[in-house]
Amino acid sequence: MARFKLVDISPRFLPVVLEQQIVPGTFEHALHVLIDTEFDLSSLHSKFNNDDTGAPAYDPAVLL
Repeated sequence: MARFKLVDISPRFLPVVLEQQIVPGTFEHALHVLIDTEFDLSSLHSKFNNDDTGAPAYDPAVLL
């Protein structure tokens, strides 16, 4: 299984919660829902060979 970097979508130095800024009914909300629930990213995950060695990579969902 590939190792991915932990991505904090609500950094502590911002005074807002980014998850709450995505308003339902907008393009950003639709894109967020599609990537999190509808897309099968397992084919992208299988491309990473950093299980035992190598640095953690960014999750493909974050890059999309």
